[in-house]
Amino acid sequence: MNKKQTACLSAAARLMTAIALNGVASLACVAQAAVLPQKPNIQKPNIVFVLADDMGMECLGCYGSQFYKTPNLDKLAAEGVLFREAYSQPKCTPSRVQLLTGKHNFRNYIDFGSMDLTQKTFAQSLKSIGYKTYIAGKWQLSPDNFQGPYTAGFDGYCLWHFAAEGKPSGERYKSPVLYLDGKKMEGLVGKYGPDITLEKLIDFIKSNKDQPFLAYYTSILPHFPFMPTPDSVDWAKNDKSRGNLAHFKEMVEYLDKQVGTLVKTLDDLHLREKTLIVFTGDNGTETVITSPFPSRGEIRGGKGQMIDDGNHVGFIANWPGVIQPGTVVKTQIEFTDVFPTFCAVSGAPMPAGLDGQNLFPFMLGNESKARGWVFQSYDPKGISYRCFTRQGPYKLYSSGEFYNVPTDWLEENPLPASPETVQIREKLKGLMDSMLKGYDKDKINTKPKFVGHKNQKKTQNNIPAE
Repeated sequence: MNKKQTACLSAAARLMTAIALNGVASLACVAQAAVLPQKPNIQKPNIVFVLADDMGMECLGCYGSQFYKTPNLDKLAAEGVLFREAYSQPKCTPSRVQLLTGKHNFRNYIDFGSMDLTQKTFAQSLKSIGYKTYIAGKWQLSPDNFQGPYTAGFDGYCLWHFAAEGKPSGERYKSPVLYLDGKKMEGLVGKYGPDITLEKLIDFIKSNKDQPFLAYYTSILPHFPFMPTPDSVDWAKNDKSRGNLAHFKEMVEYLDKQVGTLVKTLDDLHLREKTLIVFTGDNGTETVITSPFPSRGEIRGGKGQMIDDGNHVGFIANWPGVIQPGTVVKTQIEFTDVFPTFCAVSGAPMPAGLDGQNLFPFMLGNESKARGWVFQSYDPKGISYRCFTRQGPYKLYSSGEFYNVPTDWLEENPLPASPETVQIREKLKGLMDSMLKGYDKDKINTKPKFVGHKNQKKTQNNIPAE
C-alpha cells in the first residue's frame, strides 16, 4: 500500500469515528472523507461565528446578488458550504436568544432587548470543556447588567447596547459608546465602532491561538442608521443626499471586508484548518431598503415580518480540509440548529430540551437525516406568539393561513382548501400541534396576519433605533 492510499484510509477512519460520535454514520460521507486532507484537532476546533445585523440573503453575491459586492463571504461559500434555505427570527433579540439557547421563542423568550440569563447557552457548553470564549459587537440581551455576557458564558467582551444608569445605549458607529469587560471605553471620538469591536475580537484570537476558542462576532453592521463607513467618500461628513441605499450598500461591503480581515488573521496564525467559520444574519433587511435581485427583480427588506423576506438569511460555513468546497445544502434549517451543531463539532455537552438538529452532517454533504421542515414562533414582546411551520414551498400559520411561498413572496393570497394540498396542509398542522404540545393555547396568536407590505407607512424617521 502506497503513502497516498494509507493517508486516504486514515482520513476515512478518522471521519468515521467523528461521524459515529455525531450520529451520522454514512458511507457517502466516508467516501467523501477519503479524499479530504487530514483534519487537525477535529475534536475541539476553534469556532468563529459571525452574525450580521439586519441583512437578508439578498445582500450576498453567493445567493445571487449582483448589486452588493461581497467577495470574502462569497469565497467562504465557494470553498465551504452554502445553506440555500436558512431561517432566522424576524427581529434582533428573538434571533439572538434562539441562537444562544437553541430553543424556540415560545419556550424561553422574555421581551425585546432582554434574555433569561438562567438559560443554558452554547458558550457555556463550550466553556465547560475548556474553550476560551469571547463576544464582540452588539449585545442587546441585558441592557443594564454588565455581568450578563459573563453569565451567558463569555470570558470577555467588547459590546455595544448597554443602557447604563437608565440612559440610552448611545452611538454605535462613529464615536461609539462601547463597553469593554464592564467598563465604558474612553478615547473613541472619531473612531468607528465596528473597527473597535473587531480589533478586540482579533486580540482575543491572538491571545488564545494555542487553545480552543469561541469567537462570537455579533456585528453592529449593517443596521440602521445608515451611515458612512471609513471607506465612504463622505466619511468625514455624512452626505445625507446620497440616500439610505448607498450607505447601506457600503455598510454591507464593509462587513464583508471585516470578514476578510478575520480570515486573514486566522491564516496568518496558521489556524484556518483548525477553525470552523460560520456566518449568518439575525433577520431580514430593514424595510426602507429595496435591493435589486435578478431572480425577482427587487426585494424589499422584510425585517419584523414573518414573510420570507423577513427571515430568509444567508448561512455559510467553512472549514478547510473538512468541508468540501462547493457544498450546497438544500434542506431548510433554522437558528435552533446552531447550538446542537456547535456541541457536535466540539464534543461539548448538549443540554436536554434543545429544539434543533445537528448541521454538521449536512456540512459534510449528507442530508439523509435532515428534519426537512422549519418552525417559527414570534412575538417581539413575548406575549402572544404567531407561529408557522414550513416544508418546501408550503407554509401554514397558526391562523390557518396557507401559502405557496415562491409563488406569493409577500403572502398576500392565502391558498384555498383543495384536494391537491390537503395532505401537506394536514402534515404542517400536525407538526405545529406537536411542537406546541402542552403550551397554553391562549398564548398562540390565531388572528389573520398583517400581510406583505400592504399599507405600510414606515419611514426612516420612525425606524426603531436598535
